[in-house]
Amino acid sequence: WVFIKVYTDEGVTGVGEGPLEYKENSLCVAIEDLKRYLVGKSPLDIEAHYHNMYRDAYWRGGAVLMSAISAVEMALWDINAKSLNVPVYRLLGGKINERVKIYVNGWFAGAKEPHEFAQKAKETVDKGIKAIRDAVGNDIDLLIEGHGRYDVPTGIKIAKELEQFKPKFFEEPVPQDNLDALAAVREKSPVAISAGERLYTRRSFKELFEKRAADYIQPDISHAGGIMELRKIAAMAEAYYIPFAPHNPSGPIANAATLQLAACTPNFEILEIMISDVEWRANITDECLEY
Repeated sequence: WVFIKVYTDEGVTGVGEGPLEYKENSLCVAIEDLKRYLVGKSPLDIEAHYHNMYRDAYWRGGAVLMSAISAVEMALWDINAKSLNVPVYRLLGGKINERVKIYVNGWFAGAKEPHEFAQKAKETVDKGIKAIRDAVGNDIDLLIEGHGRYDVPTGIKIAKELEQFKPKFFEEPVPQDNLDALAAVREKSPVAISAGERLYTRRSFKELFEKRAADYIQPDISHAGGIMELRKIAAMAEAYYIPFAPHNPSGPIANAATLQLAACTPNFEILEIMISDVEWRANITDECLEY
């Protein structure tokens, strides 16, 4: 995890999160560069700052810059909401969802054999959380993670094998760097396809929508540009009647920020939650989620 804190001369502070999957040193350098731009400016002008931080970078749209911008942008929304004493979703149009449907990542930690997965699934359901088909029946959603590991014919073959289990979606059957390949799998897949955790900004998602490469989109608030950029991506998806299912195997700040979007986004569908996390998470946060 990489957390940032933005201070103002009026005493209001904001926090953001921008992990980079073991490339954190590069991210911290990028954040220092953004700091030089931000110092002395108003934290209230989020749209202007996002525009300038993105457009003034020679190398645009990659993981390092966008994760840094995402963390900063998140912190500026935190400052804005605190200064008005309202939750962020109030500033984005108000509440639509009183409760947020979730799916769980990490519940299977330690399982190797089929019976161990089944036992883990039952334990997870006992916590009030959803899990896997044979252990919990047909009324429980099942989501399959491909993690971008297959080629096109293998992705199609696996999708056809998965059909019998009636999954909600099959995530990232092929790598994220070729949306034509993703579209080719989706064209022949009998199950819904989801993708987007490794795409940055609405520009990349524009191509995904035009190619009709996915049935669900999964932008990550810590990588794709932050709160407003995800709101814009979700609005684009809404025009294509594509549900918004944010990627969120992250820390407490990204989780809190994504929940704000889940509250106010019309085409929000389901949110990823990390149930099996580092044991010291509770030592650095007072988050209290009710499953």
